[in-house]
Amino acid sequence: MNIRENVPIAELTTMRLGGPARYVIEIEEDKDLAEAYHFAQDKNLPTYILGSGSNVIGRDGGFDGVILVNRLRGIYVIDSDQTSIRLCAKSGELLDDLVEYSVKLWNGEGFGYSGIEALSKVPGTVGAMPVQNVGAYGQEAKQVLHSVCVYDCRDNCFKHMMADELDLGYRHSIFNTGDGVGRYFITSVTVELRKTQLTPPFYTSLQAYLDEREITDYSPQVIRDAVAAIRASKLPDPAVEASAGSFFKNVYLNETEAKAAEAKGIPVWDGGKVPSGWLIEQAGLKGKDYFGMRVSEKAALVLINDHAKSYSDLAQAREAIVSAVFEKYGYRLEQEPMEIGEA
Repeated sequence: MNIRENVPIAELTTMRLGGPARYVIEIEEDKDLAEAYHFAQDKNLPTYILGSGSNVIGRDGGFDGVILVNRLRGIYVIDSDQTSIRLCAKSGELLDDLVEYSVKLWNGEGFGYSGIEALSKVPGTVGAMPVQNVGAYGQEAKQVLHSVCVYDCRDNCFKHMMADELDLGYRHSIFNTGDGVGRYFITSVTVELRKTQLTPPFYTSLQAYLDEREITDYSPQVIRDAVAAIRASKLPDPAVEASAGSFFKNVYLNETEAKAAEAKGIPVWDGGKVPSGWLIEQAGLKGKDYFGMRVSEKAALVLINDHAKSYSDLAQAREAIVSAVFEKYGYRLEQEPMEIGEA
């Protein structure tokens, strides 16, 4: 177990902002967890769990506590039958590596199991799947999540939790709400995938991509390749341009609000969802620079840190964008990435 002191949060997150964390501990094995939490408890310090840092914003004041960086690794098959397979992945694995593993498995008839292929190239770790109920291009974690293993730092023990115990919703779970925040360190995730393939109609941009290329093979690998190509054309690579992926949540409307929005020409998808990227783009903000934060020219939902030096810069940029969209459409956008540290 490696313990470091005074590590800039900017070095641990893809938005590259944030002051120093007092301690950083890398968790490489399950057995490290009890020792790490005891270390924090002995010093009366709070803890924060961090994966790849792709959906977290660091604040200027840093974090006077212990950041636990998830380095748990491993993907393996638990069991399978004629129609499905269960895969277990350690929570520190990259989500995209789990997707790649699943689509390359021989299923007895061909390559690939279906259920997470549309999550290809989503940044972040497997551990983020249940926390955020990660979703993209018509698939989301709760459709395939079977169970998770966690370390409960309140009860100081490992637990096994089934998917129906996790209260999964849009970017919502017990892990990011109420007293569940910070209580559980997810050590592994088990998903159940099917020996099948997706069928049209697909998510709008995915359907358009397939139609334009006259692709009628919807096997998991083909869908993975298509999604990867779409994301590459629209979304900046955090390794090249500092960002935190999708920065704003989509707006959800009730039935009455949805009808009113459609009457105004605002796109409303299944479930009353209005795409925030569309709202930002239609507000004329694409490519705009605010306090060193640029609204991506490829995808208006993404903010890129061109030369912002502080969380304060980001906060001012966020407010400018939220205010512009609210003034034009009356919807108040909410930030998707979580935050760590003091403002």
